[in-house]
Amino acid sequence: MRESKEVHFVKTHRQRDGQVDEMDKAICLVRDGRDALVSWARMAEEDGKRFETELRAMITWRDGPGTGSWGRNVLSWLRPPVPHRVVLGYEELVREPRDAVERVVSALVPEPRPLIDARIPSFTDLRQADDRFFRRGLTATHREELPDELHQLFWHQVDNAAAMQLLGYGAADDPHRA
Repeated sequence: MRESKEVHFVKTHRQRDGQVDEMDKAICLVRDGRDALVSWARMAEEDGKRFETELRAMITWRDGPGTGSWGRNVLSWLRPPVPHRVVLGYEELVREPRDAVERVVSALVPEPRPLIDARIPSFTDLRQADDRFFRRGLTATHREELPDELHQLFWHQVDNAAAMQLLGYGAADDPHRA
């Protein structure tokens, strides 16, 4: 794909590793780590029985291949900062999907122009395709779903705290970090 003249988009949840060339362009879709982990743990639960167990395991996940911990994954893509890795915040994508997508794609691939009649699927459309993956489509859901003990545990993970600060999430809306 690197040698092709065509543009290729590869979706991954993996942390950046040796398979990613330092010059590969990337759109880094990021979300508040607390919301991301709550959502991921909800996908893994069975009838609500394993949510807190899954969430605790995800928060404390240590180094390893593949996805890795949330904070380490984010930092792998955003450090060092380079202009060919563009950040797209989940909040922006939810609020203004077309503008958000056009902004990040044009920052990396200025040649293609969006089709005038191109349609971005609604959240309802996405839920119909996969209602476990597209669960709520909201931001700040951790406020309702993340138990206090696990909230504190999340912040005690050095990579999580560093990634949250880098992304601009943090103490202002977190009663445990004030």
